[in-house]
Amino acid sequence: MSRVGCIIEQQCCSFAQRRRAVECKLGSTTVYYESVGEGRPLIMLHGMPTDHRSMKADMEPVFEQRPGWQRIYPDLPGMGKTPGSSAITSEDHLLDVVIQFVDRLIPGLRYSVAGLSYGGYLARGLVYRQGARIDGVLMTVPAVIMDEARRDLPTLIVIERDEELMAEIEPALRQAMEPMVVAQSRRVVEGWQRDILPAISMADHEFLKQIRQIEQFSFEADLGHVVFERPTLILTGRQDNVCGYRQAWDLLDQFPRATFAVLDRAGHFLTIEQEGLFRALVSEWLDRVEEAG
Repeated sequence: MSRVGCIIEQQCCSFAQRRRAVECKLGSTTVYYESVGEGRPLIMLHGMPTDHRSMKADMEPVFEQRPGWQRIYPDLPGMGKTPGSSAITSEDHLLDVVIQFVDRLIPGLRYSVAGLSYGGYLARGLVYRQGARIDGVLMTVPAVIMDEARRDLPTLIVIERDEELMAEIEPALRQAMEPMVVAQSRRVVEGWQRDILPAISMADHEFLKQIRQIEQFSFEADLGHVVFERPTLILTGRQDNVCGYRQAWDLLDQFPRATFAVLDRAGHFLTIEQEGLFRALVSEWLDRVEEAG
């Protein structure tokens, strides 16, 4: 058992009903999360160093006319309202926290998982560790290779740019967006201002730097041999210069029921830049998960 597993305390999750916000105590780690709806559990794993807000903004519109799903949005350790812990020093330990969180929250139940960027890497870890229990997997702009130096990345092409808007926004926001955003539009700027920059400012960057010293799971060599035969959706951006799209194609043999899409006019912020296509494809994936039972 990992160090994180060894320090798990048997404590109940405490609910703050008004905000639909929850804190789940896992030993020295207290995971903050928000839960929306009732029904089949869907665990939402955000990217690094953001928090649950970006995932919630991306995913909730898909469920406006779709009952029957419980959407669970945790803040991963060191991000959002979940503090880091000295017991978490590697990708393995962070995955242990996610698994303990799932086991505490929905003990014994089947679930689906959606991962964005780094969350996509964690989703693959869950498939490796708990694949028999998972009904479906969504990976959006997944981090397939954690070592950034080994990523096969396209050149960023800015396809849309509102010059007047970009001249008006704060320099810090402009400097953060310009190197990685394909559609530099008002909708994307508002998403950054609302969900992304506040999360980045809240993150414990020293803690995350410590985690990244060991840039992959200890079982990385075995990760590529696991076959997951349930409905899957892999979404990538043709202009994604953060995680790329080519190496995600290599995942297809592991996911024989995967839809794989490379979206033009989309970079690492595909969920905003191609909002309509994203929602349509996610909705179709949910149809397939429901159909599979």
